Amino acid sequence: MLQDIRDNAQSTIAKVIVGLLIVSLSIWGMDAIIGGFTGEPEVATVNGKEITEREFLRTVQLESQQRLMQMESPDPSLLNEDQIRKDVLDALIREAVLTQDAENQGLELTDADIDALITQMPQFQVDGVFNRDRFVATVRNAGMGVAEFRESMRKNYVVNQIRAAIAQTGVMAPENIAHLLAIQNQTRDFRVQILDAGSVAAQVEVSEADVESYYEENKSLFRKPEQVDAAYITLSRGVLAESIEISEGDLQAYYDQRSEAYAREERRASHILIEAGSEAQATLAEIREKLAAGESFEKLAEAYSLDTVSAREGGDLGYAGRGVYDEAFENALFALEPGQVSEPVETTFGLHLIRLDDVRRSDVPSFAELREQLQDELAQERAGERFAEIRAQLADAAYAADDLKGPASELGLEIRQAEGITRDGGVAPFDHAGLVRQLFSEDVLSEGYNTELIDVGDSVSVVARVTEYHESRQLDLAEVEQDIRSALVARKTREALAARADEMVAELEGGAVNDLDGAGWQIFEAQGRNASNLSPAVVEQVFAMARPGDDAPTIGRVVSGNQAAVIVLDAVNEGEADPEAAEYQQLQQFLAQLEGQREYTAYQQYLRNTAEVERN
Repeated sequence: MLQDIRDNAQSTIAKVIVGLLIVSLSIWGMDAIIGGFTGEPEVATVNGKEITEREFLRTVQLESQQRLMQMESPDPSLLNEDQIRKDVLDALIREAVLTQDAENQGLELTDADIDALITQMPQFQVDGVFNRDRFVATVRNAGMGVAEFRESMRKNYVVNQIRAAIAQTGVMAPENIAHLLAIQNQTRDFRVQILDAGSVAAQVEVSEADVESYYEENKSLFRKPEQVDAAYITLSRGVLAESIEISEGDLQAYYDQRSEAYAREERRASHILIEAGSEAQATLAEIREKLAAGESFEKLAEAYSLDTVSAREGGDLGYAGRGVYDEAFENALFALEPGQVSEPVETTFGLHLIRLDDVRRSDVPSFAELREQLQDELAQERAGERFAEIRAQLADAAYAADDLKGPASELGLEIRQAEGITRDGGVAPFDHAGLVRQLFSEDVLSEGYNTELIDVGDSVSVVARVTEYHESRQLDLAEVEQDIRSALVARKTREALAARADEMVAELEGGAVNDLDGAGWQIFEAQGRNASNLSPAVVEQVFAMARPGDDAPTIGRVVSGNQAAVIVLDAVNEGEADPEAAEYQQLQQFLAQLEGQREYTAYQQYLRNTAEVERN
């Protein structure tokens, strides 16, 4: 075949084709030949503007990586590629619609604006100063180029400006807030009698005929699924670390290299916390102006900070190391020099101005104190280096081998056994969906091959093979009789409890409620929704019951688990709603945000419905 190609390449026909190409290029230029291929393929157009295939595929890749990161045990085979592609295209269309809307409203960022935003981002700073190398590395690690990142910022920033403007217009009528709080804070007076399983035990009887009948009617429930027994090899960094020997000299050298890192650094900070919102920037400007004018940070913290505890101490938070504060707060604090005040830092609590007051470092622990920790760290480090090498060897050996004995012997690894693995999985490591899917694949289950080497955890890999297959089978009555009997006893107990509760309700509604002597009844007065001394089912039923009339209480019952409760609701006490209370203000803000978000969602949908979208 290859010789034919070589011969034809020297033929007269080939030379004629080459000659024609040369003439065409000389007359019309390269564009005339390949011009039809330079236009970038598109996957959709939105109001005439293209969404390119390159942008679509890059976003699909990023979304796939993001979904893998969210998995407890990342497994690419679990990704639904079709759904990801659909979700990504929908998101790109929505983004295009919103971006075009921002452009139509005259909102845009200049290159200088984008530069200013980027240089202020803490994740791109080193010691509080923008670092280009960190910026480029962070962007590339996210799978983007610098130009793509800047363009993404340009789009997202202006879109978020519109979103924030609409979301902040959300309002909630005061009477609605008061009504909701009144319901939330409502309390009720009631009496409860609990009926347990013992009270109806004499009425519950399950015969052999009942068990047999249930078995015959529900045979499909009593099938043992197909199962496999498996042999497997586990390779883990932890096990490798245990087998690594480290000399005293290596430990001492590692200590000398790392000792400074073991000195714990703590920073003493003060902060002023203000509420995020429409007035936040004005408040921040006012505080910073007063700081610049010479007013003390402590006095301003007392006057402005929402953190009332630290405000009494001039905003002082004391000393703390890493891992104590919110990530954004910590990053800003550890980027400051003593006496320096940060730019505004947003956390879930609000906006902070942070001042670094002092830095202290603890003494470096002695070699003897750190010896065990050093041993473990160095062993883990070296095991990590060995893990990648041995993993590759195991993958190759297991792929080529007819069993696991050879690879296990070659690499000094142990073969383990597992039984009763179904298509839904089994004990670890067969709780990993990808490994189970491989185990039940045609090649492994029927052809007798080993599975591929599957990563089932952080630096833990497994290869397995089926040792025995067990077909699905119908379980005999004797094998499941006790389970059926227990299920029938539980069902008949609930039925008997419900019947007894219904009898009591009928008696009470017939007038017996006026003759209650208190025996067995628990009395609750002004009980709220957060009752901890009653089952949630009882509390839910109490607050679901209709208000009692002027002359008669409301009667109800609830059956839950292995008990029933008969309830006599005597009174409903209206809750309070103080407009000055913190809970009122919090609910008002929360509901306004929800309403604003609802309005923005409706605005998005309007733009999407009126856009001209063509999918290719």
